[in-house]
Amino acid sequence: MSLLILLIVPLVASLALAFIGDRKYAPEVNILGSASTFGASIQLALRVYARGPILAGNDFFFIDAFSVYLTVLTSLVSLTTAIFSRRYMRREREHGTVGHRRMRFYHSMFQLFIFAMLLCLLTNNVGILWIAMELATLSTVLLVSLYRTPAAIEAAWKYFILCGVGISLALFGTVLLYFAAEKVLGAGGAALHWTNLAQVSDQLEPTILSLAFVFLVVGYGTKVGLVPIHNWLPDAHSEGPTPISAVLSGLLLNIALYAIVRCKVLVDGSTGTHHSGNIMMGFGIISIMVASFSLLRQKDIKRLFAYSSIEHMGIATFAFGLGGPVATFGALLHMLVHSLTKSSIFFTVGHASQMHRTQEMDKIKGLIRGNPLVGWGLALGVMAIVGMPPFGVFTSEFLILTATIKDAPLLAPFLLLGLGVSFAALFRRVQPMVMGTIPPYQHRLKVAHIPVILHLALVLVLGLYMPKFLAGWFQSAVELLK
Repeated sequence: MSLLILLIVPLVASLALAFIGDRKYAPEVNILGSASTFGASIQLALRVYARGPILAGNDFFFIDAFSVYLTVLTSLVSLTTAIFSRRYMRREREHGTVGHRRMRFYHSMFQLFIFAMLLCLLTNNVGILWIAMELATLSTVLLVSLYRTPAAIEAAWKYFILCGVGISLALFGTVLLYFAAEKVLGAGGAALHWTNLAQVSDQLEPTILSLAFVFLVVGYGTKVGLVPIHNWLPDAHSEGPTPISAVLSGLLLNIALYAIVRCKVLVDGSTGTHHSGNIMMGFGIISIMVASFSLLRQKDIKRLFAYSSIEHMGIATFAFGLGGPVATFGALLHMLVHSLTKSSIFFTVGHASQMHRTQEMDKIKGLIRGNPLVGWGLALGVMAIVGMPPFGVFTSEFLILTATIKDAPLLAPFLLLGLGVSFAALFRRVQPMVMGTIPPYQHRLKVAHIPVILHLALVLVLGLYMPKFLAGWFQSAVELLK
């Protein structure tokens, strides 16, 4: 029942909001739909935690510790983003940035995007995963262009073209995967089920699987924002609505990485080598280095944190590629704390931009004095995202660095250099914004307190104490991904 609710609610909410339009209660309907989805995800997670993996719908759906953990995270961040967007988007409409028609479009596409991401996580079929990923792309392309400015339309087209090429490469990789699976499992959709593929992975042709993984990692890696196929991400973040930046960084990048990691397990089982892991480590370390140094030259606050997202997805990709229980545990934790931290940062960035009517960092000043929640939220969010203790990002990066020193010591200096440069760059850019005097053009506004406080509190708790059930959850996922 909870599985059915997870998929039906966002789809029905999307259709309902398309008819409701921009009526006064539309944001509340958006929040209610997201809250229902979150409640269903908790029920499903408790069931998986108690009984183990679930197959449902004639094996069409498959939920295990890895997918259900990301399902809960996706539904939580979508709920807090919906709460944040209620006040944020209402102010955008008051400023005339969006009209009634586009507000209808925003709410409807937001729920459709959530539906697409949940379908990616819950399906047992590699082909349906590809279709759902394409649906997520199309819905977010439309949201990135919501403001209809020349820059927003250009960013949306860049996003559409680059991710369209990427998803086409992923399709070819999926076709190759089916070609290898058909010889063992026979023709039909069941040959693309994760559960069936995992059982016969050692019988699949290793050469074909290795080639398929190259296409899959480049295709889905475009969605992750891995360098050098990352160019769409900074533009999409800077020109789209801030709530969409939050779910892009906090959710979509995770879903694409989820697809790559699932495919890596199959390739490792087929080849018996670390070939796929080496590819992921290469993409990961390049992404960390390029994104870290790119932080130094940013002037737009949303582009700054877009490059930070590229860096952190590079860290997670590198850790999954490195493999082993410590690195994999660290990667799972990093996906969680990065999503919570980065979305909270974008919440505060959105408010800061509205207060100053600009995204240029040189013009944003005195946030702590002008609005303590926004100022301290941004300051603490940056402290968390650069890996300062006692926040959870420090814990995940420490685990990944420890595993790197043990298993790939030659790469440890590059990882440390990337982390150090991003630490310095973010503090250098953010400190003048949160400190100093209030500029005369700064506006006062009411802000969404709950999402910022909740996310930062969770990241702090995860840095101080790992709940037993969550540690067991991650350990189960680590066993699946060996």
